[in-house]
Amino acid sequence: MTEIRDNRRRFLLKAAVAVAALPLLGRISPVQAAPLPKLPLTKPQAKALAYVEDASKTKNAAHKAGSNCANCQFFTAATGACALFAGYRVPPKGWCSAWAKKAG
Repeated sequence: MTEIRDNRRRFLLKAAVAVAALPLLGRISPVQAAPLPKLPLTKPQAKALAYVEDASKTKNAAHKAGSNCANCQFFTAATGACALFAGYRVPPKGWCSAWAKKAG
């Protein structure tokens, strides 16, 4: 009887450890999200903000030399996402009239 009790305790201990480890499995191998689609120049918001894919090609008077998406506070380099164009990615060398210098 003691052997059965010890086996049961070992089983329950291993089961508890396995259940506790389940949430960690998601952190070990995260699922990659699909990349965002490129922002079309035809989108109304892109037009309204004078968005261009290459900052060096803009003729907008508000553009300052050296300003582009890569150094804008709205741009997330890891995903290419812009907070102003939700659901789309923009190139780091792009620019729009809402450009704001990244802090730091």
